[in-house]
Amino acid sequence: MGDVVYDLREVRRARYAVAAVFAVHGAVTGTFATRVPWIQDHASLSPGQLGFALAFTAFGAACSMPLAGRISHRFGSRTALRGLIALWTLALVLPSLAPNLLTLCLAMFTYGASAGMADVAMNALGIEIERLLDKSIISSLHGMWSTGALVGSAGGTLAAHLGADARVHFALAAATLTVLGVLACRWVLDLQPAEDEEPPPRFALPPKSALLIGAVGFCAVFAEGASLDWSAVYLRHQLDTSAGLAAACTTGFMLTMALARLVGDVVVNRFGAVRTVRAGGGFAVLGGLLIVVAGHPAVAMAGFALLGLGIAVVVPLCFAAAGHSGPNPSQAIAGVATITYTAGLIAPSLIGGVAQATSLVVSFGLVTALACGLMAFAGVLRTGGRKDRAEVGPPAAAVPEPRP
Repeated sequence: MGDVVYDLREVRRARYAVAAVFAVHGAVTGTFATRVPWIQDHASLSPGQLGFALAFTAFGAACSMPLAGRISHRFGSRTALRGLIALWTLALVLPSLAPNLLTLCLAMFTYGASAGMADVAMNALGIEIERLLDKSIISSLHGMWSTGALVGSAGGTLAAHLGADARVHFALAAATLTVLGVLACRWVLDLQPAEDEEPPPRFALPPKSALLIGAVGFCAVFAEGASLDWSAVYLRHQLDTSAGLAAACTTGFMLTMALARLVGDVVVNRFGAVRTVRAGGGFAVLGGLLIVVAGHPAVAMAGFALLGLGIAVVVPLCFAAAGHSGPNPSQAIAGVATITYTAGLIAPSLIGGVAQATSLVVSFGLVTALACGLMAFAGVLRTGGRKDRAEVGPPAAAVPEPRP
């Protein structure tokens, strides 16, 4: 992007605007996740078919994410984000309209493609603001995403409890979130490329230094994707609960993730990334074990809450570590993102496939096993030898002096 000097107040205002966009993005995900059982029943799908359809979400995201950089390069960051966040919020309606497996797959691909592009655009702006402020804010931004997801899931829980048609629920939510997202984009930074700047590459191969870091992120994102898409189904069909209670389980999972991310920077500053992730891995494993052995909904809900607590800050810390892992920080971060999004690609379908062949209990046994990797490989996040730099966040440029 071109070299532009920003007023400190402008950067701070942009930070809050991007945080609002993160919240809107999360609210769409939370709204959708709580109504997955309704969508499954509406389209008359088996667990395996549902998992197959959900895989198209991450597949669409993985295919579309490289386009976000080119769109931002062509239109500028503000216009690009405004259009992409509106596309994402409106795409929420599509899954509820699908009457069968084929149409649901197409709807989920579109839903995922719009999600991925908006995700890349807002994270790129967040990283730029973090650089300008010279301090880590990425955990709090992801905390706002989780807060938005929590609000969306709370609304979904109420809608499910009242037996509301998801088509009406999603239409109202999409309209509201579109307005909020577009308004928030008014105050984000409008980054423009330099005249001689080449468009970003379509795909970045992860460097070797980022592979193990990406593997840690993979474990966390796999558990997150499995829980978001299958926690309500687990309670509804495995433990025979009501639709409202099943949706509340997803809400509890998102609540613990939101709280952990909002205080994540404080914890990491105190204990470091390695110890934070190892402790989080312990919570995640304990949560997974509770889910697997649960004979009562309350036990399973506690397990999902612990799982959310354990994995909450892992991905932001992986991005920070990637920035210190080699001579090309941007390529390393892009590589880690590619690996973690791959986890999102395979988690829903793999959980559904294992459930179809065995049971959802076995599926979450797999999630628990992967959570052990957080404890085993957390040491790779110590990449620079200095706790205050390598374990807290990437180096950043100081905020320029205010413009006259």
